[in-house]
Amino acid sequence: MFLNDDFLLTSETARLLFHNHAKTMPIIDYHCHLDPKEIYEDKAFRNLTEAWLAGDHYKWRLMRANGIPESHITGEASDYDKFLAWARTLPKAVGNPLYSWTHLELRRFFGINETLNEASAPAIWEEVNRKLAEPAYTRRSLIRNSKVKTVCTTDDPADSLEYHRLLKESEQDFQVFPTFRPDKALNIDADGFTTWLTRLGEAAGVAVTTYAALVEALRSRVDFFHQNGCRLSDHALDVLRYQAAGEASQLERIFTKRLEGAVLSPEEITVYRTELLSELIGMYHDKNWTMQLHLHAFRNNNTPMFRRLGPDTGYDGINDLSLAEALSQLLDRAECGKGLPKTILYSLNPGDYPALLALMGCYQKDTAGKLQLGSGWWYNDTRDGMRRQLTLLADNSLLGNFVGMLTDSRSFLSYTRHEYFRRVLCELLGELADRGEAPDDLALLGQLVEDIAYNNAAGYFGFEARSAAKLQHR
Repeated sequence: MFLNDDFLLTSETARLLFHNHAKTMPIIDYHCHLDPKEIYEDKAFRNLTEAWLAGDHYKWRLMRANGIPESHITGEASDYDKFLAWARTLPKAVGNPLYSWTHLELRRFFGINETLNEASAPAIWEEVNRKLAEPAYTRRSLIRNSKVKTVCTTDDPADSLEYHRLLKESEQDFQVFPTFRPDKALNIDADGFTTWLTRLGEAAGVAVTTYAALVEALRSRVDFFHQNGCRLSDHALDVLRYQAAGEASQLERIFTKRLEGAVLSPEEITVYRTELLSELIGMYHDKNWTMQLHLHAFRNNNTPMFRRLGPDTGYDGINDLSLAEALSQLLDRAECGKGLPKTILYSLNPGDYPALLALMGCYQKDTAGKLQLGSGWWYNDTRDGMRRQLTLLADNSLLGNFVGMLTDSRSFLSYTRHEYFRRVLCELLGELADRGEAPDDLALLGQLVEDIAYNNAAGYFGFEARSAAKLQHR
């Protein structure tokens, strides 16, 4: 039966692992793109389209593939007509994780077991919208009712963190921490770089007119983020190249040249990015932060649509450039200096996994799972993508140290992805046991499941170390 209690659980071992261990564990969502202002203000959604389709380029891509006009995706059509367009698309998405996720969200959040299609859409629209108007369906309520204990947002170094501070002062059953994302500092060639420097300087209380001042401004913001609970950084490194500066003055010349409006050479851009990223890695080490590197997205491929809609609207692909040599140089430089911080490596290209895992093993020390292969990200958070990531991690490192799943989402309804991941994990472990590759030891395997689902992340990131049992009974 579709999405029954045992879906994806293809063995008795898998079923026992999920129902007795995975199902009840809380959630640490250590990487997402939720807006802290939305969390704080805790408003009700005006309708299902706002909660479900606004900003969700996963769904937008499928709707475009179904020939839905852009007016009914990101354009001027009514919210109801956009919802109907998604309902028309969904029956063709069988086999796509969005088919399962959509119906999981309807079931887990709204108690609707009916499949969504054009015929059922009107009644589902009315029922869900009625519930969304209730206090149990505000932003914070959706987080709380999903048993989420920690949320880490993604935040610019110039952000005031006003809403994180307000959230800390308010009473709730979950924590919201910022994550330091300095992409705008590294992208010296981007439009708006100098405008952003002004914002950074205002936030740090310095005039960022030199490279040295930039480094000090970022150091000041790292301190500020740390004081406000931040314990993670994040970087989108779509292309990773490495070239060290020949001399310290070279960085000041590059920085001045950019401030004067000149076009930098590819070599100058690489030198700048290499040196600034290395400075930041040292700062993360000093704070005992975890560094996340998101590698090999290939962004903004459709120029007309990028000009029309901007970034993050469904026009990004997967990069297939070489990676290992530049990444090795970057990691080795850090290790030769202060040392690497805890590091999670994600790649949008699953073909990078073997090289990443082999390289990670060269730098493991002191902390269990200090270097992590990040969960199946974006195009890889499918059943097949999750299994591939878990299988290669088990083949090449210690699966039992994995810090588990995250949503990487802008949606307050995406926490069912944790359930989906946990089912896939239990399915895989059940298969290992049934083939005789793992012992038929439910205590051993159950502890692995609980650790990957929650405990490892709680310890690895330094979040409050309370038992899952206590969290469940608060």
